[in-house]
Amino acid sequence: MPAFSPALITIMRTVLEEAMTRVPAEQATTATKAYLAEFILKAAAGGLTNYEGLIAAAVSQLPTILSMFT
Repeated sequence: MPAFSPALITIMRTVLEEAMTRVPAEQATTATKAYLAEFILKAAAGGLTNYEGLIAAAVSQLPTILSMFT
């Protein structure tokens, strides 16, 4: 796994928290958060390292993640 700078870790945490605010309350579980966090980590490892890019990628992935739990 790649090493992430403290600044990027802060961005990823912010993206995760922001993306979770867009999840319906009944689906805002630890499992949803874990899948979303995994996606954000993979996106950052793939070179996507700015807030705007990560939030757009995370939000676009929400329908896929949420469909896993319905």
